[in-house]
Amino acid sequence: MPLGHHEKRYWQADPTMPAGGRRGGSYRVFVPDPIAEREFPLDGESIGILVEATKALGHLQGARAEVTSLAALARNLLRSESAASSRIEGVKITHKRLARAAYARAGGRRGDNRAAEVLGNVEAMERAIELGGVADPLKVEDICDIHRTLLRFTEDRSIAGMIRTKQSWIGGNDYHPLGAVYVAPPFELVPDLLTDLCRFTARTDLAAIAQAAIAHAQFENIHPFVDGNGRTGRALIYTILRRRGEITNYLPPISLVLASQPKNYVDGLGAYSQGNVGVWCSRFAGATSRAATEAERMARRIEELQVSWLQRLGQPRRDAAVRELISALPAQPVIDVAAAQHVTGKSHVAVGNALAQLEAAGVLEKLNERKWGRVWECSELLALVEDFERTASTPHLANPERP
Repeated sequence: MPLGHHEKRYWQADPTMPAGGRRGGSYRVFVPDPIAEREFPLDGESIGILVEATKALGHLQGARAEVTSLAALARNLLRSESAASSRIEGVKITHKRLARAAYARAGGRRGDNRAAEVLGNVEAMERAIELGGVADPLKVEDICDIHRTLLRFTEDRSIAGMIRTKQSWIGGNDYHPLGAVYVAPPFELVPDLLTDLCRFTARTDLAAIAQAAIAHAQFENIHPFVDGNGRTGRALIYTILRRRGEITNYLPPISLVLASQPKNYVDGLGAYSQGNVGVWCSRFAGATSRAATEAERMARRIEELQVSWLQRLGQPRRDAAVRELISALPAQPVIDVAAAQHVTGKSHVAVGNALAQLEAAGVLEKLNERKWGRVWECSELLALVEDFERTASTPHLANPERP
């Protein structure tokens, strides 16, 4: 039984619009059913997949790093998730470009507008996880805050955090919903639907991963914003997983897996709308399980790379600035003296010497030749992350075994 119903509406013709956008006619909007108190029975197969995904998440959260810091690995995974979520929406940025833009942002500089969109996604994810860590129930304004964070540094900042006040649709053309693939509910219904969704997120009678899957699909059906719905809806997944205690240390890059099979993702959301909740939850849980496994694999590869750096440097002592920088590089692969001082707490001279050591060992490369304000980049690490994402997002290349 579908989780909603269609209503017929009429679009008024507008002769002032460009050719192709002038005609009027009837179209159908989809109005999702409330879910705050709805039962979601799942079959045995779906439950089994959810159990395996929950185990995979637990295994990931229990992983411990020997060389790198937990925060650095967590930050690296967060960037991978944010980049993949943006990639689903057609915003493709290399990690090298993203790291350089993050360095510029930290110094109060702007310029790469495309990278700013992905950085906004990183910050929106951080905000979503932060909201998942508080005891207060999720509110509509909290969802708007995630969206506001997502778009505040983009060309769409004028609509950041603002619930739409007009009809929205996917596909077709930009001028009318006639022929659209999906027409979202009328804007006047959106506030109540979002309130119902927030009430749903407070439930504890569903498996956390199933709850995150259902909340994400319901959010995409509501489509409450003019733009940024996909990225906001995927950030909401982590609010729920954090709230339910399923993610504590590391974030599995679920969007990276979803992006690897876009048709499977879209078809799964469609199955949810048609009432096939088990199909969608199974696909989402499978993506979550693989994302957790891939996250562990990336953490292991980063650790192996760092071990090789330490060997090149002759195994520096544990409190040495150079060792502390190696630990922090996954979180900050583009770095200068000021940033190195911030992450290590060491003196200007100590971090200057450490950066010189890392450059001499081939760990870092200079991005400029200025005497003052010199910047370095860890190309090996950035290349590793790019290679990891390329492998993880190609289904037949993915490593199915847990590291």
